[in-house]
Amino acid sequence: MPFSSTFTFVRLQYRSGDWDTDIRMPSNILNSLIEYTTLKVNLQEKVILLESQELFSYPFCYLSGHKLVQFNAKEKKNFEQYVRNGGFVFVDDCNHDIDGLFARSFERQMEACFGSGSLKKIPNNHVLYKSFFKFPDGPPATGFELNGWGDDLVHEYLKAIQINGRIGVLYSNKDYGCEWDYDFRNKRWLAEDNTKFGINIIMYALTS
Repeated sequence: MPFSSTFTFVRLQYRSGDWDTDIRMPSNILNSLIEYTTLKVNLQEKVILLESQELFSYPFCYLSGHKLVQFNAKEKKNFEQYVRNGGFVFVDDCNHDIDGLFARSFERQMEACFGSGSLKKIPNNHVLYKSFFKFPDGPPATGFELNGWGDDLVHEYLKAIQINGRIGVLYSNKDYGCEWDYDFRNKRWLAEDNTKFGINIIMYALTS
């Protein structure tokens, strides 16, 4: 797929559920890309209908929610074709659990698109964890996990669907979207910038 040389943070809008979560997160991540990398970036996120052909103009997309995920026929076709053709989708469960409505319904959609068992745990030494910053212990925990929200678990892994050895769908139950959902100007109050893992995700998507 031919992509623009300027990075755009694309959020996927799907017909079911609630897709418009964590509204400050994209601008926070874009600020971090400017701060840490030499990427040219669009300063505003772009919302694209999953059933739109415009999806195929961008290498990275974000999909999230709390509720049911039930793709219609066009959404399913686009999602599968996009991933199989080299696109990357970061999917984040805002419920930060493993048996909630979003988790169960999204995983069913992935089985329908890519087959049973296609969504698998990735090892914590995967190249994703060193694609820009180094995370030797795998995916960093979020405050929502550590404070006992959701299923009261710290998820020590992420899942992915890989196409020809490359991640096409990265799936998180850790609720990174909420973790990064704050005004980027407040980042200075953090002991460690918690958006750094977001940079790894995007850099992996663009360079792998």
